Amino acid sequence: MKQSAAEIIREYGPFEGVDDVHGLTWDGQQVWFATTDKLHALDPESGKTLRTIDVAAHAGTAFDGKHLFQIAEDRIQKVDPQTGRVLSTIPAPGGGNDSGLTWAEGSLWVGQYRERKIHQIDPESGAILRTLESNRFVTGVTWVEDALWHGTWEGDESELRHIDSKTGEVLESLKMPPGIGVSGLESDGGERFFCGGGSSGRVRAVRRPTDA
Repeated sequence: MKQSAAEIIREYGPFEGVDDVHGLTWDGQQVWFATTDKLHALDPESGKTLRTIDVAAHAGTAFDGKHLFQIAEDRIQKVDPQTGRVLSTIPAPGGGNDSGLTWAEGSLWVGQYRERKIHQIDPESGAILRTLESNRFVTGVTWVEDALWHGTWEGDESELRHIDSKTGEVLESLKMPPGIGVSGLESDGGERFFCGGGSSGRVRAVRRPTDA
């Protein structure tokens, strides 16, 4: 396994009225991040929050190209980003112990924090299609260029981990500085990962290794 220090290239926040950053996702132009009872759209270039949706937002966030998906307690909500309306809900596989969320290959991928698992689920029914085991707590989950990455956060230590999507084997690890947590994880498809900063109320951009 290749190990290196994570390179934080930008920090956003703190944001007014935001105590905790949970999940986040990238819609091609802006970063959406979840803050318990709202979703915020952040312009990563200016650092400004462009708009806010009032919706329960307790953990992971995902975007399928048209709709946002947001974990709220024991369910996953499908949200229209234009109107903020919740269009449908499905049960979350962890029954409230869910963490990260991402969209890939027509499926949702859901992290289960303390169970150290990542589930691939059917976005229509919530049925579990496949489960990967991790040996660390799972926070954020993201796919980038056919590579599955997840965040871990245990005590004072956080990492971004590239894992084999078939076996769960850790291929590469980016270690965050001590005391900096990773609550959510998303890639912009390029050189940046975006990381939720938990109770710091911040969002951080981390450089993605170009050879990964």
